[in-house]
Amino acid sequence: MAGEDQTIMGMRAEGGRWLLVLTGMLINLCLGSIYSWSVFVAPLTDHFAAAGTAVTATGILLPFSVFLACFAVAMPLAGRFIEVRGPRVATAAGGVLTGLGWLLASYAGSVSMLTLMYGVVGGLGVGIVYGVPVAVAARWFPDRRGLAVGLTLLGFGFSAFVTANVAGVLIGAVGVMETFRVFGVAFILLLVLCALPLSFPPPGWSPKGWRPPEGGGGAASEYRREDMVRTPAFFGLFVCYFIGCLAGLMAISIAKPVGTGVGIEPALATALVGFFALFNGGGRPVFGALTDRISPRMTAMLSFVLIGAASAAMWLSPAGWTYVPAFALLWGCLGGWLAIAPATTALYFGTSDYPRCYGVVFLAYGAGAIAGPQLAGYVMAATGSYLGVFPVVTLLAAAGCATAWVFLRRP
Repeated sequence: MAGEDQTIMGMRAEGGRWLLVLTGMLINLCLGSIYSWSVFVAPLTDHFAAAGTAVTATGILLPFSVFLACFAVAMPLAGRFIEVRGPRVATAAGGVLTGLGWLLASYAGSVSMLTLMYGVVGGLGVGIVYGVPVAVAARWFPDRRGLAVGLTLLGFGFSAFVTANVAGVLIGAVGVMETFRVFGVAFILLLVLCALPLSFPPPGWSPKGWRPPEGGGGAASEYRREDMVRTPAFFGLFVCYFIGCLAGLMAISIAKPVGTGVGIEPALATALVGFFALFNGGGRPVFGALTDRISPRMTAMLSFVLIGAASAAMWLSPAGWTYVPAFALLWGCLGGWLAIAPATTALYFGTSDYPRCYGVVFLAYGAGAIAGPQLAGYVMAATGSYLGVFPVVTLLAAAGCATAWVFLRRP
């Protein structure tokens, strides 16, 4: 039933729900600071070298990979917690844990300790919080689900545009470890404040005057998590999400060193991380809207065509003029997948068990978070260059396109 008497932050629900989207964007702006990791790579390497600890190319990417893996593992585990305790408590609890991860990392004396504090503690905190604004948007916007989810996640993608530049300034002014400390305190304060207005709509709520379209505009059915994982559609979505995240997170983890490797000045390479973040953020509402309009299957295939083209360009002609558009596309398509996957989960499997269902789907992100950066680190260690990773990603994009065509269909 339409909730005519529902209000959000003093406004009628139909308008006030957009304030929840803005709140979700700010939450994700904090959570998405992980995408600034490439700015920390060289300062951390220098910091540990000065302390007498040598760090390999693979080793310095380990905190990044572990953070994203813990982030993904925490998502399905947090689903029940979000449902029982509500979005406000879940966001506050996860926000404190996220900030503590950054704060404790500032005292790390080794890469192992940095991985434990930043990667495990911070990653688990982000995993608890991340599903909340996505679930809130999916439930308040049955009429524009892809767009609302994409806009909510915009902050995660745009985060590197803000945090990479802030981190660069802070690292130069106070050092890399003090930068971790500043970020940690800021995230605790911001995330707890942003938790306060979050809520789910009452059961059965829908925007005034809106009804689910006839013939497939709404969810195919309401699936429980244990039923969802048995469907071919889940398999297709999981595999496609994994490939899209592997390509994008690989690109994020090595953006700056690849840029300097093809002749871009270090200062410009740092600035380009922020520039690429605009595409990562912008890809979310764009691909989210496309998911609503042309179907998840066609949107997924489009993303893989773009990923394949970008990777092939870096493989065949690595230079500054190919680096900028190629990495913009790779970052943009990662942002796209972070809207395609949650919107498709709601469209194909419903919202009654959404936090738990999307939590399982999101494990594909964690798998991509481990595989992408570690693949890049392995190639770097074996060949002395990151460029050998791009032919592999080109082939994976072709496999993703085929998987989407065969399996990514409404169950």
